[in-house]
Amino acid sequence: MSPAASTRGAHLGMLLWAALVGFSFPAVGLMSELPPLSLTALRFAIACAGLWWLARRAQDFMPAPRLLPLYALMGLCLAGFFGAMFWAAHRATALSMATLYVTVPLLAFLMGRGVGVERPGWRLPGILALGALGALGLALAEAWHQGGRLRFGIGEAVFFLGCCSTALYPVLSKWGLARGWLPGTASVRTFWSLGAGGVLIGLVGLAVEPVGTLLDMTVLDLALLIYLGLCSSALTFWLMQRATSSLTPGAVTAYGYLVPFVSMLLLFASAPSQVGWVWLPGSLAVLLAMGLLMRDSGRAGG
Repeated sequence: MSPAASTRGAHLGMLLWAALVGFSFPAVGLMSELPPLSLTALRFAIACAGLWWLARRAQDFMPAPRLLPLYALMGLCLAGFFGAMFWAAHRATALSMATLYVTVPLLAFLMGRGVGVERPGWRLPGILALGALGALGLALAEAWHQGGRLRFGIGEAVFFLGCCSTALYPVLSKWGLARGWLPGTASVRTFWSLGAGGVLIGLVGLAVEPVGTLLDMTVLDLALLIYLGLCSSALTFWLMQRATSSLTPGAVTAYGYLVPFVSMLLLFASAPSQVGWVWLPGSLAVLLAMGLLMRDSGRAGG
């Protein structure tokens, strides 16, 4: 596959990623209140089970011992983000968390520049800043609709550390690929990083959560968990790893700006009267940023 075709496929895959992540939030909302960390560990286990049939066929499926620390660090990034998100969920406002999350692409770009996997220049940071403003506008529009408020306390500080953690994940992936350490097969990288993250999250869940309440899971909960594990974990992280081969960490994480846009579309489909002109500036800024990102990546080959 030519570099241009690979880059185009990476962008299309990340568009699907944004749709899958956006659609996962309503699914999570339908589930019963269950231990979140243990639930995430089960979700990652289901994702690994779904990836097993694809990853095991690769010649480089079994990692070399020297790669285990890198996979553990990548898994720690996943565990750190989900752990921080669940801990902060009851201590931070939704608006504050949504606002802090728009920093992830810029954080990924800065980290990528630090380890040499991002190109120097001002265009990508400018595009990321435009997307951040658009996503922030969408978050403020949703907060205005729901009556939320912006603040910064210990919950927000912990969640920001989680944002730094998730921004580091594609940076480590790109760094490992650039040095020829990580395998070229996206499914293998996804399998082992999700596996390591799931083990870490599960251990924390066993220590701090009433794991026995998982027995209260209903049939609907189980069906939704399987869907989230296969579609919103296995497929989304595979798409991210696949895109990391062609795009830089900043470009990959920039598609997170589309998630609130997808949420807005879902709200418009279910309750069109609740979506007004206040959503328009943020939507236009996000779409413009994504268009510029695709054009520039196509010209530069990723």
